[in-house]
Amino acid sequence: MTQKTFLNDAHRRLGAKMVDFGGWDMPLHYGSQIEEHHAVRRDCGMFDVSHMCAVDVAGPGAKAFLLHLLANNVDKLKLPGKALYSTMLNEAGGVIDDLIVYFVGEAHYRIVINAGTTEKDLAWMAARLAQWKLEAACEVAIIARRDLAIIAVQGPNARKMLWQVLPETRAASSGLKAFFSVTVGNYFVASTGYTGEDGFEITLPASRAEALWQALADAGVRPIGLGARDTLRLEAGLNLYGQDMDETVSPLDAGLAWTVDLVATRDFVGKAALLAKPQQNQFLGLLLLERGVLRAHQKVVTAQGDGEITSGTYSPTLQKSIALARLPMGVAIGESVKVQVRDKLLSAKVVKPCFVRNGKAMV
Repeated sequence: MTQKTFLNDAHRRLGAKMVDFGGWDMPLHYGSQIEEHHAVRRDCGMFDVSHMCAVDVAGPGAKAFLLHLLANNVDKLKLPGKALYSTMLNEAGGVIDDLIVYFVGEAHYRIVINAGTTEKDLAWMAARLAQWKLEAACEVAIIARRDLAIIAVQGPNARKMLWQVLPETRAASSGLKAFFSVTVGNYFVASTGYTGEDGFEITLPASRAEALWQALADAGVRPIGLGARDTLRLEAGLNLYGQDMDETVSPLDAGLAWTVDLVATRDFVGKAALLAKPQQNQFLGLLLLERGVLRAHQKVVTAQGDGEITSGTYSPTLQKSIALARLPMGVAIGESVKVQVRDKLLSAKVVKPCFVRNGKAMV
């Protein structure tokens, strides 16, 4: 059965084109994907990301459990509210999911996991906890917060618009640096996002979600669908689970080595596999130099061997086709390669995998 977020009726009232996304009925766009994309880059937009699941990990053993479960090191989280991006791996070193973990307080962490992997993630976490408890005997609770909704407000004017609608959050959130969060009454406000722009992700009781969505819309914040969300994240060089990595792909080959702490002495699930099999491929960006559109699974021909595009699209900001790709070791940034687009080999330039950030072209 297709699942619906708490804002499903609001999307339909706005005339959104709805599509199935990982088993969820979600808005693809509200009329023009291109206009929605530009709205976020130039002004402000809001996204319903309530299909993603907030999971509270709490109890005396929460930190020790997450040190065991995640590839990144939650011991880095010293200040309340600080957030950390991490991968959660299987024993073979493949990516079960990528996620954000927030340090809410002593013995309390909040993890936000992907919609399409929620049930798999929860089952994996429960199984790992059951096994780990036999060894550590520490009390830990894993609580899926299905009573919460998440609305992202992104763009150069995102802060101003959110504070206009929720003025009570301004004092606490105005000083937030990137990847921090703060709780203000019923609102969990985080300076995280998936667009390469400034803004917040607001987690709140589901019962209040539609009122906040409507208040933002009344203030002039444009609703944004999945289509623009994908072009925005790709321009920002941000990975998408299921395309750029999955359970068969090492984070080292997905450009996510920075989310893996192999230096600390702690053990974590998948560490032995990563140490036994170092990085095999590079994860880089491609900028198409000819007419055409880059798509996932297209072959990339290089002097060092063949690679493959994992995500590709037309960039509304650059007005060129861009892609993220797994390429052989030895391919250099600035190098020219060929991409198999139907029956043609088109020229592309290898670039750092971040094309646009804060509205500015990076390539």
